[in-house]
Amino acid sequence: MWFWYKDHSVRSVARVTWLALAAGAAAMACVGGSVAVSGVLSAAPFFTAEGVRYLLACLLLVGFTRLAGIRLHRPRGAEWLWLSGITGSGLVAFNIALVEGARHAEPAVLGVAVSSVPPVLAVIGPLLERSAVRLTAVLAGVVVTGGAAAVQGFGRTDAAGVGFAAVVLGTECAFTLLAIPVLGRHGPAGVSVHTTGLAAVLFCGIGALREGPAAVTRLTVPDWLATGYLAVFVTAVAFVLWYTCVSRTGASRAGLLTGVAPVTAAATGVLLGRPAPGPLVWAGTAVVLAGLALGLRRPKPASARPRPDPPHDSDGSPHDQPGRQAQAGQPQQAAAAHP
Repeated sequence: MWFWYKDHSVRSVARVTWLALAAGAAAMACVGGSVAVSGVLSAAPFFTAEGVRYLLACLLLVGFTRLAGIRLHRPRGAEWLWLSGITGSGLVAFNIALVEGARHAEPAVLGVAVSSVPPVLAVIGPLLERSAVRLTAVLAGVVVTGGAAAVQGFGRTDAAGVGFAAVVLGTECAFTLLAIPVLGRHGPAGVSVHTTGLAAVLFCGIGALREGPAAVTRLTVPDWLATGYLAVFVTAVAFVLWYTCVSRTGASRAGLLTGVAPVTAAATGVLLGRPAPGPLVWAGTAVVLAGLALGLRRPKPASARPRPDPPHDSDGSPHDQPGRQAQAGQPQQAAAAHP
């Protein structure tokens, strides 16, 4: 009976893992598919639009937690530092670096910076999770990064553009790494609620100072539609899916899924009427898939491998059965010498 229970348990864990990986892939698909939508906001007041986006996302997430019966915990002590770090770097600084970097570098340069996340998470993620760094995961991260770079192509930039690309890479990694210490207590939904709430406060405050309190009235109907789409799919939904993947599979494996975003962006472009991808894009997509196949395989744990049965004596009892070490008053040394 215990054989069935053990096999059933292993299968259940594998099933949960693949569901978590599917959640992470879906999150990156939401991000990749938002490229065309983000362009609609190019003329909108940036800080105000971002403030509205995160405010809407926070409200949606709070409503979701109440409907789902998920209890939200008030951050305490150092948790405020981790959550503020996620917000200040992964949300605020990241988006500002994208906007400012676009003035100095072509979009492909910033895209390649985001695609460089997998090997970084493969090295630093396990250290924060107090687990061993897997060489296979690092190599898979490098492969995924190379494939994603091929999908996006390489663009021109100046020195400032390189600097902003480095900021994009660092803040994108921080979005995942800084969440590891607080995911255990707050869960994916809790971390998403607190970070979007903090981001709404920061962006609305900056927007009021730089763009004026009346900037929200300058948002057009297309701006509101684009902001609503980003709030629902790229923020509320994608955040919960992504942090679910990180909490269940670890940052190392989840990081590989960032390679899904540029592939989804290329596919979205075709659906919107852009020319079909060239050979380099197809080759890059194949490399991304190869990297995912390499890195998402979990080696079979030693405890799950079948162990050979111990040798048995002529009466059918195990050779090393403790009860046979001393029988009928015989000394243990004699039993130990039994062939």
